[in-house]
Amino acid sequence: MAGRIPESFIDDVLARTDLVELIDSYVHLKRTGKNYSACCPFHQEKTPSFTVSPEKQFYYCFGCGASGNAIGFMMDYTRLGFVESIETLARNLGLEVPREEGAGQQREDYQPLYKALEAATSFYEQQLRNPKVKERPVNYLKSRGLSGETAKHFRLGYAPQGWDNLITTLGKSDSDINHLIKTGLLIENEQGRRYDRFRDRVMFPIRDSRGRVIAFGGRVMGNDKPKYLNSPETPVFHKGRELYGLYEAKQASNKIRRFVIVEGYMDVIALAQFGIPYAVATLGTATSRDHIEKLFRHSDELIFCFDGDEAGRRAAWRALENALPTAKDGRQIKFLLLPEGEDPDTLVRKNGKDYFEGLLDECDTLSEYFFKHLREEVDTRTMDGRARLASLAKPHLEQLPAGVLQQLMLKRLGEITELDDIQLTPAPPEPLHQGPDYSDYPEIEGLQSDQPPPYHDYDSGHGPGQTDTGKPGKRQPIKRKALQKTKHRDELSLVDATIRMLLNAPRQAAALSLPDELQGLQLPRMATLLELFEFIKQKPDASTASILGHWQNREDGDTIFKLAAKEFLLPNDEQSPELSDAVRRLYLQKVEQDLDQIIADGVKDKNKFKELLHLQKELSK
Repeated sequence: MAGRIPESFIDDVLARTDLVELIDSYVHLKRTGKNYSACCPFHQEKTPSFTVSPEKQFYYCFGCGASGNAIGFMMDYTRLGFVESIETLARNLGLEVPREEGAGQQREDYQPLYKALEAATSFYEQQLRNPKVKERPVNYLKSRGLSGETAKHFRLGYAPQGWDNLITTLGKSDSDINHLIKTGLLIENEQGRRYDRFRDRVMFPIRDSRGRVIAFGGRVMGNDKPKYLNSPETPVFHKGRELYGLYEAKQASNKIRRFVIVEGYMDVIALAQFGIPYAVATLGTATSRDHIEKLFRHSDELIFCFDGDEAGRRAAWRALENALPTAKDGRQIKFLLLPEGEDPDTLVRKNGKDYFEGLLDECDTLSEYFFKHLREEVDTRTMDGRARLASLAKPHLEQLPAGVLQQLMLKRLGEITELDDIQLTPAPPEPLHQGPDYSDYPEIEGLQSDQPPPYHDYDSGHGPGQTDTGKPGKRQPIKRKALQKTKHRDELSLVDATIRMLLNAPRQAAALSLPDELQGLQLPRMATLLELFEFIKQKPDASTASILGHWQNREDGDTIFKLAAKEFLLPNDEQSPELSDAVRRLYLQKVEQDLDQIIADGVKDKNKFKELLHLQKELSK
């Protein structure tokens, strides 16, 4: 049915749906205090870390970070789209989904983009069966040792020669063509000419974790450049977050013992054909921390497998550096560098599955590869070399999460360097306030203010105004000169902290008023905060789950959900005093920004300058 689903209906569905009952119908929940818990359905674990709050109608996993409301759970667990999830929830409630046409802000609907990508996938697949064009690509795939069954499993295809195959086949209307442009399948140049991005290439569809095609990789069959051409970033494709082969690996097994991270599409496909279906590849980027955490949601063991040449060694070390902060106790991270001139594709074809899996079983652990790599750069037979090794290793060891692995690696460093007691230096605390120099304005010298410390990210589980024991604590006043302003990192933390409080205490937020001047405050995510506040003012009875529903499919939705999850278990009554204080501090930030601008302009309006000084002093009390 045409038209969008009214937001009021989405609110009603979320209000009527009992999240505990919904999740319990898929995953058995157990009452733990005022909340419910279970082993997380989104990653493997033995101890329950998945928590559902009936009060806030929100779930959160302390293991993998999965979070959301009823719509988010349906999307992630059942792999339904946004609209289909609402329709399913409505059907459970015996409601008919209404549709409306009209003006106003509408949700971004990505379904036409997914449909265009799926249609293109089918078109490319058909070309491998088209007797007019299939000979070259089929012969190429056979020369690479791929079977027809494997090609079908990974939905491989062929983009034929020519500039307008997709336009002719799929571009039936202006709307269709615009969708093809948005997905990166068509290119539109400055002169307005449109043409196919992929031409005369074997096509590798890239699927997200729900199996939807979100992008393509295209490989030439000769020596043309570039050898591989990937889709650009689009609204549905962000290459820094996606992994080729992850969907197929999840389909092959519900319990993935380990992942092998390789460098190319053909490596993933060849290993799968030889009975190793747990290989994945990044998409033209280095392996990021986001990639690593995504894989750890499904398995506790990752093996980085790279070519043994110089480029492969550099890639392995970059992967190790990104993996260090994720190396929690109980996780296994390993490294396998293949003989120079070999890659997983060639090696598994020459020697078979058992040989390759034997290499995986015997490869270096993170600690072994770490010290092996660093020792290649120094001569540990000399004191200078051992000192150099210690200086190289310490900054990396400080990136490890505190735990047994960090202690054992520190002990091993002591054994190699013959030092009995090596101390890691914790990251220095952020300086409270560093600001502009006001020494040219003697009228403000000597002003002092008692001001609470800046808001930081408090992942330890207790919010601002609480002691390390988790109990409410009294802030100690910090003496400092006036007009010193928070550094950028603290500003970002303050905005994020305020968003969290708005999400977790919406009814208290609805009773507050924001100064109009905050509209001009230039801070990261400030626009999101203002929009969120305005939404709550318009709907003062909205629950946390209902608010999140309005950000479900938006670009900044992931950020909103993550911020809500950080403190979603805190009681609402702990939020209100902090919220009003956060608004005051944001206003102070705006005043300080205005003072900076006046000073930069040479204090042309001294009355305005003194007025802001007075306001700054009052807000600092």
